[in-house]
Amino acid sequence: MLRKEMSQLTIAVTGMNARADNPGSGMAVVRCLREVANFQGKIIGLGYDVLDPGLFQSGLTDAGYLLPYPSSGEQELLGRLQYIQEKEGIDILIPCLDAEILSMIHLQDDIAALGIKMLLPTKDQLQLRNKDRLHQFANEIGVKTPEQITVTNDSFFNDCSKKGWLYPLVVKGQFYDAGIAQNPEQAVALFHKIAAIWGMPILVQKLIEGDEVNLTGLGDGEGKLFGTVMMRKQAITDKGKAWAGITVHDDGLLKEAEKLVQALKWRGPLEVEMMRDSQGHYYLIEINPRFPAWIYLAKANGNNLPWALLEMLQQQPLSVLETPKVGTLFIRYAQDVIVSLANFEAMTMTGERAKQG
Repeated sequence: MLRKEMSQLTIAVTGMNARADNPGSGMAVVRCLREVANFQGKIIGLGYDVLDPGLFQSGLTDAGYLLPYPSSGEQELLGRLQYIQEKEGIDILIPCLDAEILSMIHLQDDIAALGIKMLLPTKDQLQLRNKDRLHQFANEIGVKTPEQITVTNDSFFNDCSKKGWLYPLVVKGQFYDAGIAQNPEQAVALFHKIAAIWGMPILVQKLIEGDEVNLTGLGDGEGKLFGTVMMRKQAITDKGKAWAGITVHDDGLLKEAEKLVQALKWRGPLEVEMMRDSQGHYYLIEINPRFPAWIYLAKANGNNLPWALLEMLQQQPLSVLETPKVGTLFIRYAQDVIVSLANFEAMTMTGERAKQG
């Protein structure tokens, strides 16, 4: 049986979006929590767009609220959270989107003063895994990364092959977004598209051929990694996001992830993305500072990491972590969420779901 204080928690989860090519992890996190035996608490969905389906899915969330976009400023976010807290009495907040983590870190003392707990990395930890710093950090601790160069002019792509940069190449924003260019025309188009959204400079990486293997787990803030589940992508979207994957056990991936968590002293959930080439070498692609969109696969294999996060925050033993099974697949699919006009109008006008469900 669950302890009463655990079973009655009110939990807010962000990332209620479900774009087919790049879904957030919020709805998967909610599924993990909702399926815990005897859980009788409330789950509050938080999103940034009126069309985020998790805001309306009454079978998963008990209420839904819009948050101001990060560009609105941190005080706007804090004010909105204070309003929601007064109505819902949130105990724990689980951020699920990269773009909001830094603001949550800046505001964590204010959010804690509202009575809301979070499990977050420090600002320094977060910034070390930024795309513009990850290459140097990883190399300093002996973790390989693809060769990378910073580019500020699209003329680089016209003759880059003469300098050893052969197509296909990976073109990435310094904070978010990436694409694979097969030729100079595609590279220039990606350069301008990403720069228009995320600014300069642009990062260019040599493409590593092989299998993409991912790991998710929880860092305790002291260098230890708990509840690891590993997955190899079987199918991807146009943005490179997993559409299907299979659980694996990969000692090399685990060793590299443990090295990263130890060096960072990472606190909270994370996803480590690596490429394993044909020679068995591992190259770090990215560290995501939150649960991945495939986190329900971890729960299905015995490691309910979102619930373990709550146990960490409540200073309870991590009772739900097991040795994950190998050979379990997930296959993503799109599902229609039916929304009444009254609920949609309420979300559009007031930023919250009408109470009738």
